[in-house]
Amino acid sequence: MSTTSKKIGRELKSHAPFTMFGAGVGVAVMVVVSFAHVSHDLSHGLFAVFHPVHVLLSAMVTAGMYRLYGRGKWWATILIGYLGAVGIATLSDSLIPYLGEILQGLPHAHVHAGFIEEWYLVNPAAFAGIAIAYFWPKTKFPHAGHVFLSTFASLAHMLMAMDKPLDVWTTVQLGIFLFLAVWIPCCASDIIFPMLFAKKQVVKKPDENSHSTN
Repeated sequence: MSTTSKKIGRELKSHAPFTMFGAGVGVAVMVVVSFAHVSHDLSHGLFAVFHPVHVLLSAMVTAGMYRLYGRGKWWATILIGYLGAVGIATLSDSLIPYLGEILQGLPHAHVHAGFIEEWYLVNPAAFAGIAIAYFWPKTKFPHAGHVFLSTFASLAHMLMAMDKPLDVWTTVQLGIFLFLAVWIPCCASDIIFPMLFAKKQVVKKPDENSHSTN
């Protein structure tokens, strides 16, 4: 197994409790709100809050992981942090929930691309997260917050597509999509994506014919 694969496995194992707990909370919330009347405007307002903050923390973790393991140039940190945060957050908060909405025939299903529709919130949030990670590359706490915010951003997206309380079976199926929207993209964004671009850390062995101290 390569060094990169071992690091990815170690990070996945370390971050799994945060992800599983966050997804479980999201499914529980889905069950509760299925019996409540939540207006479209309120749901959209929640999405406009949770999605940019999700992008902020996602950028912190993605760029932070690359800084910790990659030690690459500043422009690479910006590029990887932005693509990993905005691209995968859009998949998590919008595209996967939208797929669930379409399959369930929800009346107001729509893809809300935050980096386009709320570009003045989402893009600055991404660059702020990258800047924080560049000088303070931490991952565990931002990842925990990232998972919770991703859960509620995805949930808000689903709520925007509803016009009445859901039945139990539909709630269960949407709960599955909510779980997938959190688990797969968040781990891909926070762990796998940045480490694919990280340089391999080479451990130098002592050379009896070399007198270099480097």
